[in-house]
Amino acid sequence: MSIVTVQLGQCGNQVGFEVFDALYSDSYCSQGLCSKKENEAYQASCKERFFSEEENGVLVARSVLVDMEPKVINQTLSKAAQSGRWKYGQHACFCQKQGSGNNWAYGYSCHGPKHEESIMNLIRKEVEKCDSLHGFSIIMSMAGGTGSGLGAFITQNLQDQYPNALKMNQVIWPYGTGEVIVQNYNSILTLSHLYRCSDALLVHENDAIHKICAKMMNIRQISFNNINQVLAHQLGSMFQPTYSAEDSFHYRRNPLGDLMEHLVPHPEFKMLGVRNIPQMAENSLPYSTFTWAGLLKHLRQMLISNAKMEEGIDWQVRPPLARLPALGKMPFNKELHFDTSIANLVILRGKDVHCADLGKRMLQWKLRSYVYQYTKFGIEEEDFLDSFSLLEQVIASYCNL
Repeated sequence: MSIVTVQLGQCGNQVGFEVFDALYSDSYCSQGLCSKKENEAYQASCKERFFSEEENGVLVARSVLVDMEPKVINQTLSKAAQSGRWKYGQHACFCQKQGSGNNWAYGYSCHGPKHEESIMNLIRKEVEKCDSLHGFSIIMSMAGGTGSGLGAFITQNLQDQYPNALKMNQVIWPYGTGEVIVQNYNSILTLSHLYRCSDALLVHENDAIHKICAKMMNIRQISFNNINQVLAHQLGSMFQPTYSAEDSFHYRRNPLGDLMEHLVPHPEFKMLGVRNIPQMAENSLPYSTFTWAGLLKHLRQMLISNAKMEEGIDWQVRPPLARLPALGKMPFNKELHFDTSIANLVILRGKDVHCADLGKRMLQWKLRSYVYQYTKFGIEEEDFLDSFSLLEQVIASYCNL
């Protein structure tokens, strides 16, 4: 089953390229440790999900590129073609000559309705190339105008036109110190709209990835390219083929469905995060030794202690056991699909962080800073209030788990 990727804005297109490049590099690695037959099965499964194949054997990414400025899209198309390994479709991109000015309202209310038909036609053509469409992966930033505003608009349209296809938004959370002065407004409006129409929001924090690059990868001068590559590695690890629990000789054909089933237990709880290990420079891997048991132990503790990277894991944090039934009273063959330790973690550690973050946005709103930049494009004050109200409800739902 195939997944169509929609890359939106400068961030979405740059990250999208790195994701496809990571997927290809992993699938067609010449240093595979499996047999030829197993490697071929792995490649075929990856290709079915993310690539189509031309008659000459060149792989074409199942992706649509959208931006309101041509520069980044042209660079992305050129980099893919020059790699000589895979490329984007010749007519799979849409761009204009006027950006969104880092304004969510401009992207959502102006660019969205104006270019809706053209963009949705490109997506429809990409969908028609799939033998079996499973869902959409939408890559977008929260801070800008095209990725956030137009991204929210396109996601709503995908929900209307493809209600049975799963939609996972890859949301790039901006630096806490600020990249754009109105990023608070853009983030609030984006999150509230996506919460209504997306099946899952996978949040990637720039601050956390920056720390991984600095402390774990030992990169001195960190660029967006470094951050995008780490992010792409995380996504590739999550989307690449895995064996199913029922059949250890066949790969899962429903990757998004499997993720939703186990990680989105209720439509109210659709905010997801990624933890991955080992986190180190590739040239350090040959000098390191790992065991599955050790990796799993560290990964589990990262989840329990809410650590974003291996360094600084708090081993004193333990999962709360009060809500779990005694082992003797567990129903026979009944699995716990929801990790209660993580649910309680949101109460213990997530409440103050998220409320404080929302509080900053509320303060900026009460001062009415830059609100006129949104109202002139049709976003009313009631839209802001609705967005704040919805996100406060989401926070309350998580805290009451």
